[in-house]
Amino acid sequence: MGFGYKTSWLAVRDRAPVEVADALELHNREAVDWETGTGRAYKHGVFAAGPVSGWTFAHSRIHLPVGFDASMPQFPGWLTELSRRLGEVQFFTSDRVVSQYGWARADGGHLSRAYCFSEGEVALFIGAPTPDEVELNLGTRNSDETSDEWSDGDWEAWFATVPYESEILTMAARWSLDPTTIDEATVPNPGLYGLPPSITVPLDSTRPG
Repeated sequence: MGFGYKTSWLAVRDRAPVEVADALELHNREAVDWETGTGRAYKHGVFAAGPVSGWTFAHSRIHLPVGFDASMPQFPGWLTELSRRLGEVQFFTSDRVVSQYGWARADGGHLSRAYCFSEGEVALFIGAPTPDEVELNLGTRNSDETSDEWSDGDWEAWFATVPYESEILTMAARWSLDPTTIDEATVPNPGLYGLPPSITVPLDSTRPG
């Protein structure tokens, strides 16, 4: 069982799950395997998985830490501070239910790039598009006060840069790893499942059944 659709996740370079869990201030922690942690994080809480090829992933579907929503004003500051503690941190979000797609990258307290399309508009656009975005023609155009004067051709060009869920995974593969390609057999070490500070759901209530 993998993840990548209808969820948000972090990819953190060269950090242990406990370091990521500490930075996210997860409580009610439990060491679990990849399949168990992934399944639970699609229901409640956050799963910081065992490292894969130098990357530690942390994902959550519903009960996210406060800053996990890239369309919210606090997101840039949250990711910047997280990278100050953890080093290189990448963020991805893909949820067709609310039509939200995006990515961001920060390292050592510097947010170099952030893009989020949410509910029909560009909700976040920080930094210049990276070479990968330019090559893929994804997330390269913002919208601003001049958009009221755009021609049909301008709007078509803008819509062509709006990503969909499969393209979020393409971006993840360019920057780190596409999490849908990760097999449980490649993650032999357990990760940590827990709840962010704002959530107090008992751990037992997150278990299937």
